[in-house]
Amino acid sequence: MATAATSPDTCPVLAYVVTQDWYFLSHRLPMARAAREAGFDVHVITHVNKGGAAIEAEGFRLHPVVWRRGSLHPLGFLSNICAVRRVFRRIKPSLVHNVALQPTVVGSLAALGLPPRRLNALAGLGFTFTSTTLKARLVRPVLEALLRFVLRDRRAAVLVQNPDDRAAIGSLGVPADRIFTIPGSGVETDRLVPLPEPPGAITMAFVGRLLDDKGIRPLVAAQALLGGRGTPVCLLIAGDPDPANPASIPADEIAGWARQPGIEVLGHVGDIRDVWSRAHIAVLPSRREGLPKSLLEAAACGRPIVATDVPGCREVARPGINALLVPPDSPAALADAIERLARDAALRHSYGAAGRHLVETEFSAEKIGRDVVSLYDRLLTYS
Repeated sequence: MATAATSPDTCPVLAYVVTQDWYFLSHRLPMARAAREAGFDVHVITHVNKGGAAIEAEGFRLHPVVWRRGSLHPLGFLSNICAVRRVFRRIKPSLVHNVALQPTVVGSLAALGLPPRRLNALAGLGFTFTSTTLKARLVRPVLEALLRFVLRDRRAAVLVQNPDDRAAIGSLGVPADRIFTIPGSGVETDRLVPLPEPPGAITMAFVGRLLDDKGIRPLVAAQALLGGRGTPVCLLIAGDPDPANPASIPADEIAGWARQPGIEVLGHVGDIRDVWSRAHIAVLPSRREGLPKSLLEAAACGRPIVATDVPGCREVARPGINALLVPPDSPAALADAIERLARDAALRHSYGAAGRHLVETEFSAEKIGRDVVSLYDRLLTYS
């Protein structure tokens, strides 16, 4: 089979469609680098804020579009589709990699009647599918209908990160042989290396968007419970709210957390090693994930994990190996698990070493990059 790697003269054009430049750099850069090294001409179609120069420095071709992320207004949605379609007509991609739910719909509709194969990467199913709010319940049937339409196209394939999401996509009528599972985008294990435990008080860290769905509220409650038990554990909160997401935590609530004893709100952190060098334990009490990058990075740095027993989290947090799992939305269960690790240095070290080994063998950027490029090559043979 001819591949991008063995047929460099063909230089197939690969276009990533992603809402924000920072998300591409944070979550898709290792696989894009692997594609570039395999001979693909990599293009990035995204809303550009501060990451444009970094994308172009990688040798990727950047196509700025004004992306109305989170908007449900039909005119804004149509504007996104038209903008992406104009880029497709100009660059003539062989393969389009739509990253996440909204780009899957927008990028797929933009490609209607055009020849590129499409890989729709669904890293979790998002607020509309996980929330029980009235807004989510009203939008969900419309989004399900759109997904059935775009994902069942003969030129489309779906990339998921865990078995639960694979089953969910299969329930939409997508053939099993067009659903592929690759866990995440890879961890740079040469940059993220095991770190010694910091001195001082036991500290846990949460890294992620500050959304209700991420379980940050139960975590703050668990931290208070631990203090009341006489086992104070400091909490670092790294990340920003996401105003485009209806589940975003209000700014005044976040400010209130920062005033509580033992809690430090860091906001956006440029180098995640700065967080894990200060923390003993990684915590993610999410209600559902695709494959949480924050836990992969924590494991790479040798940190034990406390997480919820939900899709995505349990792919990285293996109970009794590198993690303790708890039910979602349970501050008491969270506090129990955190307290167990806080009191047992040997268990922390054992889990940390096992987590590092797990990342090296299953989630390294090199392995994921090879798997993704192999999938790209396979999709190029689709008729």
